[in-house]
Amino acid sequence: MAKIIDLSFSPEEYTLLPDKPDKQEKDFGPSVSKVLKSGKHITDNDYRIVKKSIDARRKSQLKICIKIELLRHQDNINNIVPDDDKLVDIRNVIKKSPVIVGFGPAGIFAALYLAQKGLEPIVIERGFEVEKRVVDVNNHMRGQPINPSSNIQFGEGGAGTFSDGKLYSGISDYRRSLILNMLVEYGAPSEILYLNNPHVGTDRLRIIIPKIRDEIIRLGGRFMFGRKVVSINKNKSLLSSIVHVCSVSGEDEQVIECSHLILAIGHSARDTFKTLRESGIDIQAKPFAVGLRIEHLQSWINQAQFGPYSTHPALGAADYRLVSHHKPFRSAYTFCMCPGGYVIAASDTPGQVVTNGMSCYLRDSVNSNAAILVGVSLADFDSNDALAGMYFQERLEKSAFELGGSNGYAPVQRVEDFINDVESTRFGEVEPSFLPGVTFSNLKDLFPNVIYEGLRDGIIQMGTKLRGFSHPDAILTAVETRTSSPVRIIRDESLHSPSCKGLYPCGEGAGYAGGIMSSAVDGLRCAEQLFHDSL
Repeated sequence: MAKIIDLSFSPEEYTLLPDKPDKQEKDFGPSVSKVLKSGKHITDNDYRIVKKSIDARRKSQLKICIKIELLRHQDNINNIVPDDDKLVDIRNVIKKSPVIVGFGPAGIFAALYLAQKGLEPIVIERGFEVEKRVVDVNNHMRGQPINPSSNIQFGEGGAGTFSDGKLYSGISDYRRSLILNMLVEYGAPSEILYLNNPHVGTDRLRIIIPKIRDEIIRLGGRFMFGRKVVSINKNKSLLSSIVHVCSVSGEDEQVIECSHLILAIGHSARDTFKTLRESGIDIQAKPFAVGLRIEHLQSWINQAQFGPYSTHPALGAADYRLVSHHKPFRSAYTFCMCPGGYVIAASDTPGQVVTNGMSCYLRDSVNSNAAILVGVSLADFDSNDALAGMYFQERLEKSAFELGGSNGYAPVQRVEDFINDVESTRFGEVEPSFLPGVTFSNLKDLFPNVIYEGLRDGIIQMGTKLRGFSHPDAILTAVETRTSSPVRIIRDESLHSPSCKGLYPCGEGAGYAGGIMSSAVDGLRCAEQLFHDSL
């Protein structure tokens, strides 16, 4: 059994540890030797870091906590793939290549797994390669019209490409380790293997994802970018073919015969949700959450979390997760907190305003941001339509567009004014980061009263838990709606759609994941099931 050693350091002690400039982490060998009391010289070949976290419960005695695993020389720490899941060459084991629709986190790891297994998957992605996406997204932030086929939501890497690149998740699944190790193999920093809250950053994700694409191509996979699925056909209850068209023109219809399809479409593929219903695929409405982006100075968050160590270079940008339960109001919570980040325009359709958060790897922007949300249930939709939640989102996004001036600007309000129900007329210490621009508004006008009251009370209560959270000059930007899919694409215990054998609804868009890691895990899980079904 491996020996685990727990180390803890003050920020000053951590900074003074012997440093290796070519490494991402400090040299803990001397500290390990001291704990062991053996006098043996411990090198970085003798141990690995399994966890790094910050204990800030007592601000004046803040500690950086390191968990070290001692290694035997015969150990192979990279050999984490189960013995029954080693790569094998079974090319042509099925007559038709499996198809993957969507190349976000779920689609990426599903495609990589199937390619490694020799199945030469076909990937259909309505958006474009990362390189083109970046150009289109930047153009929109400069005020150009949105490209409905290439934006924050659609394209290689999915919505997570333009995010903080968070890799932590509440799920417990061995596939998490597999995915983290694969990401490191393709260029992610090795620290994601042990950080308590690992992240990659949007800037590094844009480098990593094309490398994975190239590997899938090397293994025989094929990509069809700029293509949108418009029909899923079945023979009785068995998948038979799909029809796809050019996502830009809607023309150039093509048919692909397939018996195995992983549907990893993401939470914003609203036209595909309609296609599924029209194709006789079972879907249902599901609850989700809506709200606003709240923006603070990052220095405020650092001070609140780290106290006298708020500027210490060993700690980086502080984050938070807050929840408010305060009857009779609806519970509120923060989501997708982006330290040192930006609020971004995340719509995929003209005439709508949607917000999201994004950070680079260094998290060095002056502001932090997070979504503050309240839940909405099926009762809020006032309809039994399976797409009722989707239509609810659309109404909020169109209202935000109009409230912002019908020019793509986002409506904003100071926290003090939001609480007092008055339209803002000035900025204080915090300047909004949203591009292409913002318009002063009264955000209460966006929401049903029960949602406004939940957000308002949540901000007030969270201000009692985290100093500065409800600061009068903090900025609220509307509207945050794409928190999770408004639809669940039904699947059974074998991960198939009960209405279409051979169709595997997958990831966040199908309603079975939330965030990069859980989506990637679900994609890998569905790919494993497809592989075993094909034997």
